[in-house]
Amino acid sequence: MDSKDFISVSDFCKGHRVASHFIMELHEVGLLEVEIREDVRCIPLRELPKAERILRLHSDLDINLEGIEVITQLLNRVEAMQKEMTQLKNRLGLYE
Repeated sequence: MDSKDFISVSDFCKGHRVASHFIMELHEVGLLEVEIREDVRCIPLRELPKAERILRLHSDLDINLEGIEVITQLLNRVEAMQKEMTQLKNRLGLYE
């Protein structure tokens, strides 16, 4: 991947006014992907919507890390069920 596909953790933290150790905690528990590029910790751009959603849960709703994990798992399950429902509707449409 190209360097334009990443944002440094420090830039992300400055822009969102969050401590970098919180981002690293998210990475340690598997909620956010962080890569090291040229000795700089970076977040892939595809992870930004997820990171911003997590930050809103944490800062706006004051949800702790464990709560964010549970909410993220539930949201992933809902998304998977929505995809499955769409596929089933498409298959059902073939028979109508």
